[in-house]
Amino acid sequence: MAIRILVTGGTFDKEYNELTGELFFQDSHIREMLKLGRCRVDVQVRTLMMVDSLTLDDDDRATILSNCARCPEDRIVVTHGTDTMEITARQLGQAGLAKTIVITGAMVPYTFGSSDGLFNLGSALAYAQCLPHGVYVAMNGRCFSWDDVRKDRKTGTFETLDA
Repeated sequence: MAIRILVTGGTFDKEYNELTGELFFQDSHIREMLKLGRCRVDVQVRTLMMVDSLTLDDDDRATILSNCARCPEDRIVVTHGTDTMEITARQLGQAGLAKTIVITGAMVPYTFGSSDGLFNLGSALAYAQCLPHGVYVAMNGRCFSWDDVRKDRKTGTFETLDA
């Protein structure tokens, strides 16, 4: 069972410029993370974009949806910034693709060393292998359906809509 990983950027892949103090994108760290996690899952990685999710627009979400629909794998992990993750999840969920799509991200960049990204990526890969077709958000050991998730901006955690 191959899993397609679609990279869109987000905090997952941000780098820190020590001179300016700014975060920026260079290359995805997904392959390095898979190696570090000793991943033995058959994955195909494709970088779609490297953007902060606050700048994602409808065209970007259409690109994500189109790639999910076109790829031959029916198990997909999408790396995504956490600020608008639930918006993308809703768009993908409403499309009703006959695929299992798990969206994940990180609150701390991978390069910081204390990132939750490695754990979230591993969780997303596990969920993608065992969940039925549908769209899910996997963060911090929890998995949410696309139509029952939001980010609590006060705590920086994800929760169900009725929480």
